[in-house]
This record gives sequence, C-alpha cells and structure tokens, in this order.
Amino acid sequence: MNPDAPSSPAKVSEDLIAQLFEKDGWKVQREPAVGKHHVDLLVKKKSRVYAVDIKAISEGRRDRVIPLLSQAILQSQSAARNLGSARPMAVVHVGDAKEILLEKVDRFAQQFAPDVAIGIVADNGVRHFIGDGLEGLQVEAGKKSRLPDRPPVHASNMFSDLNQWMLKVLLAPEIPEHLLSAPRDNYRNVSELAKAASASVMSAFRLSEQLHERGYLDESSRHLKLVRRKALFEQWQSVGHRSSPEMRMRYVVPGATEQKLRKVILGGNACLGLFAAADALKLGHVSGVQPHVFVERLPRLNNSAWRGLVPAAQNEPFDLVLRQAPAPKSLFRGAVYQDGIAIADVLQIWLDVSAHPSRGQEQAELIRKKVLRNVIEGSPS
Repeated sequence: MNPDAPSSPAKVSEDLIAQLFEKDGWKVQREPAVGKHHVDLLVKKKSRVYAVDIKAISEGRRDRVIPLLSQAILQSQSAARNLGSARPMAVVHVGDAKEILLEKVDRFAQQFAPDVAIGIVADNGVRHFIGDGLEGLQVEAGKKSRLPDRPPVHASNMFSDLNQWMLKVLLAPEIPEHLLSAPRDNYRNVSELAKAASASVMSAFRLSEQLHERGYLDESSRHLKLVRRKALFEQWQSVGHRSSPEMRMRYVVPGATEQKLRKVILGGNACLGLFAAADALKLGHVSGVQPHVFVERLPRLNNSAWRGLVPAAQNEPFDLVLRQAPAPKSLFRGAVYQDGIAIADVLQIWLDVSAHPSRGQEQAELIRKKVLRNVIEGSPS
C-alpha cells in the first residue's frame, strides 16, 4: 500500500486493519521491509506470523472485490516467501459486505488459495476471516463490530507550524548542530517534549496522538521515537508543495548585492532560504537562482527595513525574492546563524527546495545523500 498522500483511503484502511489486530492481541509491525519491497503489515501472536497485504474499495461488488483479493493473495504470498517465517494473508476493506459476497470469497479462496489466510473487513460491521488463529477477529453480519470508526480524511493538521517545529526537536539529536538549531535530547513523554519545544503540553499531546494514530511512533521505545520515516517525510514534504505569497524585488541602488542582501536580512527580521541557504551551509548544488529571503509577513514597502528595495515589474530583472514563511515558528526557531545572519536549517531547506521548479529535486537529493539519508531512513549513525 502506497502512503503517498496524507490520510489517503489506502492509508486509512491500513490503520483500521492494524487496529483490529492490535485489539485482538496481535503485535503489529507496519510496512516492514521485505527484500526490496514492503508488506503492509506483519502481525504476530504466539507462534503465528502473517504477512498481510491490504486492498481497499468503497464498493462491495463481487466483480470488483475478487480481482483485488487475487492481487492481494499474490502479493502476500510473495512477501511470505521472502520473509520465510510468515504465512500469507490477503485482506480487502470494503464499504459494504453482503452474505453473497462472503460466499463468493470463500469459494474463491478454497479453490485457488487454500493456503492463504483471507479477510474481508466492511464498514457495515462485517469482519470475515479465514485462517488459523483468526477467530477473535470474526464479526458476523448484524452483530456489533469493534471496528474503530473511520477517521475523517481531513484530520487536524499533523504538519501545522508548531508541529513541524516539534518534529524538528524530535529529530535534532540526529542532525549536526551547525545545520539545525534545536534542543537535543530524548523525551520520555509529551511533557518533556513540550518543555523542550516551548510548546503547551496539549499541543505536544495532540501531535503524539496524530503520530501514534498513523503508526509513526515506536510503541516499544522508552522515549518518543519516530518510525516509518520514509512515509512520514513524504507527507511532510508534500506540505512544502503548497504555494506561499512572495514578491520579486530589486535593489534601488545596484551593485554590492551580497552586502545589500545581508542588510536586508538583518534589518527585516528575515531568514535566508532555499538555494542561497544551501550555499551558506556548504550544501549548494544549483547556481543562477536568485536568493530567497523568508519573512513572517510580506512587508509594506514604506517600512524602514525595506527602503532599499522596490518591487520588480513583471518582466524586469530582480535581485531577490521575499517569501512569506508558511511555517514561521518552525523556520525561525530552527534557523542557524552565521555572522548574525539567520539561515534556514537543513531540514527546512530540503523541504523547500524539493518543490522548486528550478532543479529543486537535484538539490534536495544532494542534501538527502549528504546529511539526511539516515534521518529519513530511520537508521541514525
């Protein structure tokens, strides 16, 4: 299952199935690596281990469900073979499951996949499982289900400004201090995280709940530890693809642009970002892109801090871009300083340049290889 988009239907189904197993006493591992690929869930209970492939469809039509079930069977069999110690399980999450669908699924499984565990989980309360040790998951039509309520697709924003800052605080021990300004410690609970991040305990609690619901916290760890990081970073990166207001500016008096840029940043409560920030941190890869300067709010030009700048006309050359920071707390708290100049931290640069059309992906990949590979993959050095 591909966790490309936050709260996608596929991701919601994976969360729901995982909760079902957990409530029945199974130990659940989400998206473990299996060779070069991933299986959606690896579930364990006593001596039983299943590699679970999950598919989702809103309709309960037999001609739609059976092909998806077939695909899940094949993929779970492949995962089980690679794991060696696991048995395959194919689960389809549907909107509604009538008796005729369950009968069709049973016949299909007996005829074509007798050695594969099968599950049908429906929003109407039905939970139909075939396989050793799965009796506790069974709920027949008409009986009350323990299936958790489907969370809303538009859940509260896990990547709010403050949440992004707290994520940086959690990751800071794995990132050099000259590349990210943040406290560096392991936090046993949300109170410790809130204190370190200068946030309220309730804000830290809400973030931890969101991370927990999506399987991004290691439940076996004694401190708050992020897991399934590739999926987490993909979702975080997608936030950076949202547009933010900006203004192309030119200097009133040409020349000595480096000195003028320094004066702009010092005088305007601003922060150097994107490619210019990567250059300042000796991680630059792309040349020829005008500097981006982040500000909390785009200024009125009669403000004394901006008297040396004027907006550039549509087709006129410009010297820099003023961009309104979409997450100012995360940006300014995490910024590092060189000679008094605020420079976006390495995580912020990676998030921002990845969405930039001018060779942004190349720059982001260089930063990932040089600094963030282990952070993103969850194996800090």
